[in-house]
Amino acid sequence: MSQLENPELPHAAHYSIEVARERIAGKKLFVLTGAGISTDSGIPDYRGQGRVARHPMTYDVFMASFEAQQRYWARSYVGWSRIASAKPNAGHFAIASAQANGLVTALVTQNVDGLHQAAGSKNVIDLHGRLDRVICLGCKTSIARTEMDEYLKELNPNITKDNSVEFTPDGDAEVDGTESFIVPKCKKCDGIYKPDVVFFGESVPTNRVELALNQLAAADALLIVGSSLTVNSGYRFARLAAQSSKPIVIVNIGPTRADDLAIAKIEANSSIVLERLLID
Repeated sequence: MSQLENPELPHAAHYSIEVARERIAGKKLFVLTGAGISTDSGIPDYRGQGRVARHPMTYDVFMASFEAQQRYWARSYVGWSRIASAKPNAGHFAIASAQANGLVTALVTQNVDGLHQAAGSKNVIDLHGRLDRVICLGCKTSIARTEMDEYLKELNPNITKDNSVEFTPDGDAEVDGTESFIVPKCKKCDGIYKPDVVFFGESVPTNRVELALNQLAAADALLIVGSSLTVNSGYRFARLAAQSSKPIVIVNIGPTRADDLAIAKIEANSSIVLERLLID
């Protein structure tokens, strides 16, 4: 058995890891992560095996009515606690270690959980924002999500958080009966509070995209972890890397839109794979 082998990995994964290590050795690595990297931290993904595919609330729906905002915040009030208590896993730490050692030169995540930063990664581009921040759509004042939770608790003292309910990577918990939930307005301008994340149907800020694209241009290879690349905000990086003939390695259980572009596809647990792929 080679030093890279591990009985917890499928046999095909051992070969793919060795191929990938050879192809990315000595290269500046741009890493793109999705929900799949956080499943070992107890945060489910959207389309994982055995799960019914779900999409979070869209921006248009959220803005269309107060009832939708009630529904979002009532469900998020319960689900956010599960996100906030999650801890980084071996995959997050492997990337942070590889970044500290100079192998990973850019890290972009589609996740909103903040676990890369908690693992020690620096200069992370949170492509879709951060769930631990809340912004007023009126005056653009930003507050911590913990402060928002205090507002919600004060206004809804009879709401209990059931940690057994199903939830998604954006903290959307399966909660019914949200009609009476009280949502606070901005303390400064009476405006609408929204989590500082990019909703489905909302565009990623241009400056954030440009920064990520510049970092991809400066990198030699692309590593995609835990993303099916269903949304174009992530798929664009694979497409552009392929156009520039940069090697693409994918670590994801299940198909992705970029499988035909990759020089290695590793279908196995990302925590185990990343330790063997990125750490000598």
